[in-house]
Amino acid sequence: MESSTNNVTELIFTGLFQDPEVQRVCFVVFLLVYLATVVGNGLIVLTVNVSKSLHSPMYFFLSYLSLVEITYSSTVVPKFITDLLAKIKTISLEGCVTQIFFFHFFGVTEILLLVVMAYDRYVAICKPLHYMNIMSRQLCHVLVTGSWLGGFFHSIIQILITIQLPFCGPNVIDHYFCDLQPLFKLACTDTSVEGVIVLANSGLIALCSFLILVSSYIVILFNLRNHSAEGRRKALSTCASHITVVLLFFGPAIFLYMRPSSTFTEDKLVAVFYTVVTPMLNPIIYTLRNAEVKIAMRRLWGKKNSGME
Repeated sequence: MESSTNNVTELIFTGLFQDPEVQRVCFVVFLLVYLATVVGNGLIVLTVNVSKSLHSPMYFFLSYLSLVEITYSSTVVPKFITDLLAKIKTISLEGCVTQIFFFHFFGVTEILLLVVMAYDRYVAICKPLHYMNIMSRQLCHVLVTGSWLGGFFHSIIQILITIQLPFCGPNVIDHYFCDLQPLFKLACTDTSVEGVIVLANSGLIALCSFLILVSSYIVILFNLRNHSAEGRRKALSTCASHITVVLLFFGPAIFLYMRPSSTFTEDKLVAVFYTVVTPMLNPIIYTLRNAEVKIAMRRLWGKKNSGME
């Protein structure tokens, strides 16, 4: 970033709430939620990698989804939590751009992984006899790598647009973390074109992925009519947890991007949901609805405890 165009080296967040008492309560609540996110998702990664019974592609993808949840949450939440105790919440311009890069990188990787998981369920339910041939170990690795690369390229485009903007005056971001729209409001130039490009970049990925997800689950549900009652129940249970996670992830995003920007407080509260709360809910949703994961976790803890005695 050239110093000729950027007099601003440090940015200040307005944060979520102004009241110090509320901020202290939020600190405790969000710290517990973040710890639950890391422990819950970490347990899933550990269980899937250690358990012999969880070696199917579905769990392979689930462990990567949990890993992405930890990293995605960690780009925003630790800084946000420590800022709740700070009087003035600051971040360097480079730090802000870095946060945007990783937030978008992990966010889009997660979207693409959800699409991959939907494809996996589609093959398992609609082409059960060919499942192991189609979802080979090699394809699973390719799909996961593709998800990470998709997130990376999406994020690089967002950043290349952002670093060309001049920041020369205002330095207060009306948010509790760095995102493109709040940062664009501080640029000393008209950012309407850039705003449309980054919105299209995010919006198109989210919209296309959401449409693919919805249509794939409709096809799956349609195909379930040919299954036995037991097969149908098991498939519906698995799909229900996937659909819940998809709705939790896309609901707030669609709410934010598909409407004219109004009060930022509203936006901030919605953002809390998808940056802090959703990553914690995923492991709960997947494990509560999945007997295999629960059994594997019990086995893992049984081993640990017997090893300690």
